Amino acid sequence: MRKPIIAGNWKMNKTAKEAQAFIEAVKNKIPASDKVEAVIGSPALFLEKMVSDTEGTDLKVAAQNCYFEEEGAFTGEISPKALGDLGVDYVIIGHSERREYFHETNEDINKKAHAILRNGMTPIVCCGETLEQREAGVTNEWVAGQITAALKDLTADQVANLVIAYEPIWAIGTGKSSTAQDANDTCGVVRATVASIYGQEVADKVRVQYGGSVKPENIAEYMAEEHIDGALVGGASLVPESFLALLEAIK
Repeated sequence: MRKPIIAGNWKMNKTAKEAQAFIEAVKNKIPASDKVEAVIGSPALFLEKMVSDTEGTDLKVAAQNCYFEEEGAFTGEISPKALGDLGVDYVIIGHSERREYFHETNEDINKKAHAILRNGMTPIVCCGETLEQREAGVTNEWVAGQITAALKDLTADQVANLVIAYEPIWAIGTGKSSTAQDANDTCGVVRATVASIYGQEVADKVRVQYGGSVKPENIAEYMAEEHIDGALVGGASLVPESFLALLEAIK
C-alpha cells in the first residue's frame, strides 16, 4: 500500500516571518503520519529554520531546487550536500517553471536526482506537457520520455522510493485542472514507464502525485483514482487552513 503524500510548493512566496507563522499554525495539526505524508517545499532562504521548527513533528521539509554539483564555483546555486546536512527530506526537481524560465534539461534533472540521492534525500521528479502537446496527442510519449531521461542510471531501490509528480503545464496556476480520469491515465503512463525499465514490483512502489490547480474541494476526486498517490500543490498550500484541509481530505 502506497502512503499518500501531499507536498505544498510555496514557489517564490512568503517572508521568513510568514513561513514561521505558517509552521506554527499547522505543525501540531498534521494527521497521523501512517495516514498521509505532509511536506512543505520552502524557498531556500527559510530551509534551515523550517527544519528546526518542524523537528519532532510529522511535517517534512522540501527544497524547491538544487544544483547537481555538491560544491564549487557556482555562484548563487544551492548545494545538495548542504541541503542534506541541514536535514532536508525532499528536493523538487524538473518543475515546468524551472524547465521554462531557467532552461533546465532532462539531463540536468537526471544529474540532480543522482546528487539528491547521494546526499540522503528523496527527489520529487516533475513531468508534464504543454497544452499544445496535449492537443497534438503526444502527452504519453512526452511524459514517458521525461521520466525515462530523469531516471537514467538510478538503481531499482532508488526508484522505488522516489516520488514523481505529473503536472500538466496548462493546469498550473491557471485555475484549469485535468479531469480525474485524464490525470489518472497519465499517472498510469508514468507508472507503466517505470515498469518498462525496472519491472512491475518497483513501479507498484513509486508514489505518483498529480499537480495542477489542486485544492481541498477537488482533491478527494483525484485521490480516488488508482494511480494517483497524492498531490503537488501550489496556491492551496500557502494558507494553513487550506493545507490542513488537503491533508484531512485523505481517507
